[in-house]
Amino acid sequence: MARTCLTIILAAGQGTRMKSALPKVLHPVAGLPMAAHVVATANAAGSDATAIVVGHGGDAVREALSGMLGNATFHEQTDQLGTAHAVLAARDAIAKGYDDVLVMFGDTPLVRPEVMQEARTRLDEGASVVVVGFRPEDPTGYGRLIEIDDALVAIREHRDATDEERSINYCNGGIMAFSGRLILDLLDAIGNDNAKGEYYMTDAVEIARARGEKVVAIEAPVEDVVGVNTRRDLAAVEAIWQRRTRERMLDDGVSMTAPDTVFFHHDTAVEPDTVIEPNVVFGPGVRVAGGARIRSFSHLEGATVGAHAEVGPFARLRPGADLADKAKVGNFCEVKKAEIGAGAKVNHLTYVGDAVIGAGANIGAGTITCNYDGYGKHLTEIGQGAFIGSNSALVAPVRIGDNAYVASGSVVTEAVPDDAVAFGRAHQVNKDGLAPKLRARFKAAKEAAKKG
Repeated sequence: MARTCLTIILAAGQGTRMKSALPKVLHPVAGLPMAAHVVATANAAGSDATAIVVGHGGDAVREALSGMLGNATFHEQTDQLGTAHAVLAARDAIAKGYDDVLVMFGDTPLVRPEVMQEARTRLDEGASVVVVGFRPEDPTGYGRLIEIDDALVAIREHRDATDEERSINYCNGGIMAFSGRLILDLLDAIGNDNAKGEYYMTDAVEIARARGEKVVAIEAPVEDVVGVNTRRDLAAVEAIWQRRTRERMLDDGVSMTAPDTVFFHHDTAVEPDTVIEPNVVFGPGVRVAGGARIRSFSHLEGATVGAHAEVGPFARLRPGADLADKAKVGNFCEVKKAEIGAGAKVNHLTYVGDAVIGAGANIGAGTITCNYDGYGKHLTEIGQGAFIGSNSALVAPVRIGDNAYVASGSVVTEAVPDDAVAFGRAHQVNKDGLAPKLRARFKAAKEAAKKG
């Protein structure tokens, strides 16, 4: 679309019902602040700039969002005098002269770009004001959209509606779009002659109609306009977002045996032909290549999983875990800031941190890379085709050569050359007949302790 566009996001509400020190619009959905979801929708709909109107907790909102919203400006609403008053707090941004101005809410994070694109299309077709409506099962309490011949003539609040108007189930979703040429004139004409003494953005509908301007409503799915006022609302919105994402993943060729038990982050990327088993959680920054299998009860964060690799069950990939193609991290393993080479296996009960593991290496059960000395982290290098026996401790910094062996139970503190075998265990000594004497000694000590 050739038209320029500004999106104004109203984020000044106090959100007292959230019962939180965190401003409401910063509460996350799928790990991303609600207001950032709204910005992403606007950007996907072709918005050129974003103006965020802040009030309560404005400094926190600026600090949290400015780093992730490159084209956003912030505008303060000092007094809470209604939605029209809030929009006019961004007057200087509006005055730059955009063709379209979208007004959205920072606590309504589920609106999809298609809805805002349709609103912009209606502006392009000649409408001066576009209102986003929806049809709830129970319209009680919502403002009704009054239409005549497909034109929107008024928004009637429930308390002011006649019985006939209350029978209408087409309701105001709050989101609006304006012609940039007219928005300031319309909003400046809004008065506050009402019970609350506030300036309502919805009054622009009747003002525009009285001036002969075209005003229309478009219908959005109910889920798109769900707002968040309480923690319960936040949980419900999270559930909707997760369901939508699971459905999209399935449609894109990702298999899930129990989709309702899989939880994604907003930036999770999973390629087709991946299989995700039940009870898997994706944290931020995860990329999974096609053909991989993520097995049950695994948690991934900041990790990359190569094609046809396998993770879990009961595995944890922490930030910096990088699995090459056909690598395997098995049950009860933890990997952090480590490269696992192609075809390498970290099968069970193992911790690998700050390491580089070569292709085809095999890491036995109970192996630990001892990467932290209390002050700094150190690197463990394991060569291609190396075999690390079970219950070994590799004390970093250390290198295990290509095709080398480490005997089970070893503590390795020095480099192991290519093709060498390292034995790092204490020499075993057997004391014949000592066990009964030890048992007798332990028993006597226990009985003495009871008497004492």
